[in-house]
Amino acid sequence: MEFALVILVLAVIFVAKSVKVVPQQNAWVLERLGKYHATLTPGLNVVLPFVDVVGYKHSLKEIALDVPSQVCITKDNTQLQVDGILYFQVTDPMRASYGASNYVVAITQLAQTTLRSVVGRMELDKTFEERAVINTAVVNALDEAALNWGVKVLRYEIKDLTPPVEILRSMQAQITAEREKRALIAASEGRRQEQINIATGEREAFIARSEGEKQAEINKAQGEAAAITAVADATADAIRKIAAAIQQPGGQDAVNLKVAEKAVEAYAQLAQKNNTMIVPGNMSEVSALIGTAMTLMKRTPS
Repeated sequence: MEFALVILVLAVIFVAKSVKVVPQQNAWVLERLGKYHATLTPGLNVVLPFVDVVGYKHSLKEIALDVPSQVCITKDNTQLQVDGILYFQVTDPMRASYGASNYVVAITQLAQTTLRSVVGRMELDKTFEERAVINTAVVNALDEAALNWGVKVLRYEIKDLTPPVEILRSMQAQITAEREKRALIAASEGRRQEQINIATGEREAFIARSEGEKQAEINKAQGEAAAITAVADATADAIRKIAAAIQQPGGQDAVNLKVAEKAVEAYAQLAQKNNTMIVPGNMSEVSALIGTAMTLMKRTPS
């Protein structure tokens, strides 16, 4: 009975040692008698107990590795504190197990040396403007070397670029000066535009006033011309009526009488308003004119 119990316990242990369950997104490296034998994939795997041993366990997920901060020297001999983060993934568990003693340390060191090399080929201003170029250069260099370690470098991102305090002060002063310059330019442009607007407004107002005065003169001239035309038409109409009246019987006598009356009135007024009497040289003409007027008055029926 005890022997059977021992056999049962050994069988359970044998079965337990013979079965390996690998989680999803994981890979286990199986060694047989100290030598690489196989890579166990996710799920149920059967191995030889006490002969096969799981030597390494790797996660196949994307891993974010924080690269320690370091001082880099730029092309213009400026110290720059740089730190970043590296994203990689194990693609070959066997190489990741035997390609390097510690692929994480290897990737970290290579990332730092590559970063120093890339930054050393750039001036300080370019390092702030071309972060994407730096990231790409680091990824390309790491990806080529990491193939032997069974690792795929996906991307590298710079977290922070910190120049010395003196450089920060000068950069801040430069930014302040640039902003003041832009403010002065904007103010001058505003004044210039204001002067242009004022000049344009005055010019348009002058043109409008001149157009108004021109139109007023045209209207005045047209009004005067219309008045002259109206007076001329009225005068012509009156003359035509007088001429028609003269052609009637007794019309000529009426004209002579009117002329004589006007002449007599003119001489009478002249005598009243002036101390000096102006007498025509030929008095017979005046007598004849008065006589004609008296004759016409007698002819006119009362």
